[in-house]
Amino acid sequence: MKRKLLTAGFLALFAITRPAAAGTSVSGKVKVTGRAAGAVVTTIVYAEPVQEKAPTAPKHYQLLQKNKSFSPRVLAVPVGSTVEFINEDPIFHNVFSLSPPSPFDLGLYKAGKSKTRTFSEPALYRVFCNIHPQMTAVILVVATPYITEADAAGNYLLELPPGRYRITAWNERSHQATAEVAVPGSGATAPDLTLDESQFVELPHKNKYGEEYLKKGNEYEYPQLQR
Repeated sequence: MKRKLLTAGFLALFAITRPAAAGTSVSGKVKVTGRAAGAVVTTIVYAEPVQEKAPTAPKHYQLLQKNKSFSPRVLAVPVGSTVEFINEDPIFHNVFSLSPPSPFDLGLYKAGKSKTRTFSEPALYRVFCNIHPQMTAVILVVATPYITEADAAGNYLLELPPGRYRITAWNERSHQATAEVAVPGSGATAPDLTLDESQFVELPHKNKYGEEYLKKGNEYEYPQLQR
């Protein structure tokens, strides 16, 4: 009798603590036109429920500063997520963004230190360093936890609960493309999405003061020291 009670208790605990069943696998493909030869571009794909609000699932992410560059170059996160900006270079950095609705300036900090920022609204943040103009990154904040990245051939896979979804493909060189798909209880295939990069022109940016970066010889000077 005691063994039966223990077994029953274990099964009940397992039913409570085991992870929820995986959603339906939805596959698709993102096609690209007008891409410059040799360009390597990250394409993000995300799904938003059409008939209800997406669940909230904020997470913690890291955006490294290493070799005077950001890694990853493109980061997509759900609303409410926190991004930790870690300086792994043996020099100072000053991470900032002037993008609305919540521009930010993390200030100057040295090697081995990090600062964090929580992103509470859907938006596209272009992120720079106020010392090194070659350092650029993009943080895409979306109102859904269903996010993935297309592979080099444009193929992607999302795990979604049954329902109707708006699928969006985005990259920083094109306007986004969307399509709707009904997701049954078994696998589904989304319509192809096409991104046109033919109109992309990379423009120079200015520092956090809206001024040109100051250069002395082969190195850039920190503007704060000039004020």
